[in-house]
Amino acid sequence: MNFYQAFKTMAAALLLACASSWVQAQDVKVVYHVNTGLESTAAILNNVRNHLNADPSAKITVVTHGPGIDFLLEGAKDSKGREFSGVVGDLSSKGVQFRVCNNTLEVRQIDASKVLMEAKIVPSGVAEVARLQAKEGFAYLKP
Repeated sequence: MNFYQAFKTMAAALLLACASSWVQAQDVKVVYHVNTGLESTAAILNNVRNHLNADPSAKITVVTHGPGIDFLLEGAKDSKGREFSGVVGDLSSKGVQFRVCNNTLEVRQIDASKVLMEAKIVPSGVAEVARLQAKEGFAYLKP
């Protein structure tokens, strides 16, 4: 093997090693798209919790619109009468972000002050899902 061939082989190996390290260093980023009502929320939040248990470093954002915002409103309760605020607070403390569609708030005439403090209001839920996928590289999950 001549010097040029040895150099090409070494450069290729170095490039492969760097690319492999870069891929391994990337955190998993996931957007959970929620547009269903309270009847499915407990299961969805359980999916998020299970996801974090399997991969604590995952960056998870839950984007809601339509009836999907309901669990992020003050006083919202599951079928057993438990408020969602406790679960949302717990997941938020673990890094999960929650987003609420302002279009939904406006159409349904819900005051923004009714949204749990852990949630951020965004102009459009569907636009936020698209932005996270296209501009920030989030994987899409529709539980």
